[in-house]
Formats: sequence, structure tokens, C-alpha cells
Amino acid sequence: MYLANEQRYEKMLYNRVGKSGLKLPAISLGLWHNFGDVDNFGTQREIVQAAFDNGITHFDLANNYGPAAGSAEINFGRILKEDLLPYRDELIISSKAGYYMWPGPYGEWGSRKYIIASCEQSLKRMGLDYVDIFYSHRPDPDTPLEETALALDQLVRQGKTLYVGVSNYSAEQTAEIAKIFRELKTPFIIHQPRYNMFDRWIEDGLTDVLADEGLGAITFSPLAQGMLTNRYLNGIPNDSRAHSGSPFLTEENVQATLDVVNQLNTLAKKRGQTLAEMALAWNLRQPTVASVLIGASRVSQLEDNLKALNNLTFSPDELDQIDNILSKLTKS
Repeated sequence: MYLANEQRYEKMLYNRVGKSGLKLPAISLGLWHNFGDVDNFGTQREIVQAAFDNGITHFDLANNYGPAAGSAEINFGRILKEDLLPYRDELIISSKAGYYMWPGPYGEWGSRKYIIASCEQSLKRMGLDYVDIFYSHRPDPDTPLEETALALDQLVRQGKTLYVGVSNYSAEQTAEIAKIFRELKTPFIIHQPRYNMFDRWIEDGLTDVLADEGLGAITFSPLAQGMLTNRYLNGIPNDSRAHSGSPFLTEENVQATLDVVNQLNTLAKKRGQTLAEMALAWNLRQPTVASVLIGASRVSQLEDNLKALNNLTFSPDELDQIDNILSKLTKS
């Protein structure tokens, strides 16, 4: 029987999400990859247990995570039932709806029909009465924001989620839906955007909106699909994601960043960190970023990423150096 580490809260940092009462661990575990039916269940279980033993209380899912779609929630639900159920009130569990999940006109995007049906399905897959955060995974160009907002508000009022959030929304869309939620008095507290050293789009307006609205952020892809790690410092390994034909990471992407990555790695070494540790810490320098989502395919990878918490402070000179290094990407 699994018994959680009694010292699990001693080293983790917990940040308040915007102006809400909720705190998230500075590093959260995302189950986008490595938790589907194609992955070893025993390894999944070890990773989740190790995460909680190290103070990671937040586990982030979505209806379509797998593969197959839905299998990450099923597998996490099994781990929850067998290991973590006694600790349910110590956990923050999130899910999302927005991307393609089932055939026909009601199986994706942001209609009331899809949002509510998807949440019901996610709860059944995980064996839960409620999730802590439920997100609109992407804005729907053909559905009014009011409809999506009202669907999320209904889930709160039905007790199926405690808080709501959005993901992949622009600054303008976030401000617009925040106004609707404010009028409804919905506990809208969080945005989940992609953010890393190579993709800084949130700095062009979204962080200002989050600050103005009292919202927090939890960022995904902080390591740019592995480009901001030591994985590609010496080229592209044959067993790497970039070499596998992944739609999210190509050999061309990696080749274009090799020089910059090596310069960033040199700076990370001076800070006493790996490149990945520095990249995670860099995300957390943003005042509105409450947590950073990491993925893990093994326990050692999870433990390595947690070392980022040992040095979260950047001097003004270090931040200038990072900006100067990154500016070479935009010039090339």
C-alpha cells in the first residue's frame, strides 16, 4: 500500500494563483505525454507517486490526452483509486475540453453541449465527483464567448469543478471572457498558455491582462519540447523526438537553435544549473506565473526538473544576457 512521504511539503514552493485563494506548486505534473495506453502503467504510477512525494500536488490532464484519447484520464483515475484517494483533499486535479474528442458536430470546440458532456466524461474516466480546475482548452471562433463562459459557470454551480480557466486564449479573448465571468461571479482564476524562452508571446499583452484581472498563469511547454535541455547540445540523437517525425518538433527546429542553446547552457552552468533547470526557473520569474507544467517519462527526469527550485533568482545582468542570446534567434 502506498504511503506518501511525510516530508513532502518541506521543499516545494507554493504560489498563489492571481488574487484567488488557491495555491499551486511551483512545478506541476502534466499528463499530456507518457500516460496513455501506449505507455507502461507501472512507470506512470512511479512518476505520479514520486511527484506527490516531492510536494507536487497538481496533476494536469485533458479529455484528449493519451494516446488513445481519454486513456491518460483513465490511467490517472486508476492510480488515484489505488494510491492517492486517501489524499484527495491535498490534490489539485484539472482537466480541459476544446480539442477533438469524438466524431460529429458536438465533439470539439466550445459549445455548451460539448463542454458539459466532456466534463461528465472526464469525471467518469477518473472516477471523480469533481475536478479542481476545468478549462476551455482553446477558444472557439464559431461559438460566442458567453456560451462557453456560461457552460463553465454551470459546471461550478453543479459542483463539478471548483475553479475554471482558459488555455490558448489571446490577451483580448482573455480580457473579454474575464468580464463575462466577473458579471457571473464565476471563480475564473487561471490561464494556461504555452511559454518558454523561444516562445514569449504572453509578454506582448497577456501578462498585463492577467495582472489587471487578478489572474494567474500555469505555463506549458517550458522546455520547448526538449530543445531547452541537454538533449540536443551535441546534435540530434537518433532516438530523439526531433528525429522521430514528431509534428511538434522537427530537426529543422532544433538545428536553428543549436548555437543559442549552447550559449544558454554556458550561462546555466555559471548559475550552477542545467539548461532545463534554468529554463524552468526563467518561467517562474514572471510575477503572474504561479506554476510551470513539466512532463516526465521516468522518475529521474522528474527529480532532475525539481532541482530548478534550488535557484529561482536571476540577477538583472543574467536576464540581460539571456535576452541578448535569444535576440540572435530573431535576427537569424
